[in-house]
Amino acid sequence: MSIKKTLLIVVVFTFFYACKSTSVKSKVKPTKIERITVKDSKFYKGEKPYYFVGANYWYGPLLGAKNTGDRKRLIKELDLMKSAGIDNLRILVGAEGDGGDSRVHPALQPKQGVYNEDLLDGLDFLMAEMRKRNMYAVLYLNNNWIWSGGMSEYLKWNDYGDIPNPFLEQYSWDEFMTYTSKFHSCEPCKEAFYKHIKFIIGRTNPYTGIKYSEDNIVMSWQVANEPRVLMTPKHEKAFAGWLDKTVSLFKELAPNTLVSTGTEGKHGFLQDTDMFQRLHTNKNIDFLDMHMWPKNWGWYDIENEEKSTYESIDKAIEYMNEHIVVANNINKPIVMSEFGFPRAKESLSPTASVKYRNIFYKAICEEIVKSKANNGALAGLNFWGFAGFAKTNPLNGKWQHGDDFSADPPQEPQGLNSVFASDVSTLQLIKEANINLIK
Repeated sequence: MSIKKTLLIVVVFTFFYACKSTSVKSKVKPTKIERITVKDSKFYKGEKPYYFVGANYWYGPLLGAKNTGDRKRLIKELDLMKSAGIDNLRILVGAEGDGGDSRVHPALQPKQGVYNEDLLDGLDFLMAEMRKRNMYAVLYLNNNWIWSGGMSEYLKWNDYGDIPNPFLEQYSWDEFMTYTSKFHSCEPCKEAFYKHIKFIIGRTNPYTGIKYSEDNIVMSWQVANEPRVLMTPKHEKAFAGWLDKTVSLFKELAPNTLVSTGTEGKHGFLQDTDMFQRLHTNKNIDFLDMHMWPKNWGWYDIENEEKSTYESIDKAIEYMNEHIVVANNINKPIVMSEFGFPRAKESLSPTASVKYRNIFYKAICEEIVKSKANNGALAGLNFWGFAGFAKTNPLNGKWQHGDDFSADPPQEPQGLNSVFASDVSTLQLIKEANINLIK
């Protein structure tokens, strides 16, 4: 056979295979994915304990959308994360609302109960691609904060008036949180949210043919991003009633899948560790969460980076240990499902130094490696967050409709806490931690 003819056959075969592999309704070849379970304050993957360093990748379904997303970028980013040993992604199922100032656009629910089919398909595609790579998803379905619509959008939909957006000069954070606290006692808001839960969990992924309620790559259904008891201890009663109903519904719809809350830890419970423990003794909550934000919490000082980085590490370990005590008290594993750290001088440029970020990340990763060695309750980390190949504007960091999505949500300066594909040193230390966790 001539070389020319051979090359022609290769080209034709490659074209045919590419077309076949990108077919919208083509099924992902079934693979055995071991379900993540909990026993004796530890996660198990099959018969082996499961410890991980994963990532926050909230915008994954937006990249997966066929018409408005970027599937090539998504696939490159999943492959890169997998190469760093990252197999656990915390993901926002979708946003709500019209995408106003500092908010995600497009939204999965632009109006209550009305779904963007392209974004539903984006979620399906993402989950199918994760299945190919044996990656697990923690899927959260609501948000305490305005950046994805969330609870405040449900209130607006149900005639509670305009949202006091704290990113506009005329409103304060206290006004926003007081407004948002009404969600937990708003019956039509809660019913709409429960319908959303039922809709997503009852969905069958057309790429895999598997119902979400039965898909083992869903490690956990998560109630919301940073749900809080807001403003006053009196709010605990309404919050607890909503939380109990929500986690019970998850267990009813997907009894074999883990359930978590998505909370920050005591920071989301008016700094009351007892309240955090009290609300997490619920039998339908399988593991605990905590978050860690040295910059937002005033630990990190841009004018004294070296000293404040090491002080941040000390305070972070103290905060983690305080919550590990709670996890041990109620015999459940705990995950630090958010932690972030800025680049040098809080630069938004992907080329700025990550020296102090790496020092902080390395210290946190060492804690989970030690926990694994001691069969400890600290079982997972999800850094915030992976921005992959996003192109951001380092001049002002303001996100505009149509810009690339990065790890930083639209309310934050783009690039502030993002780990880009070019951050090779950061990804390497994450890889080394993951290698130690599977030994």
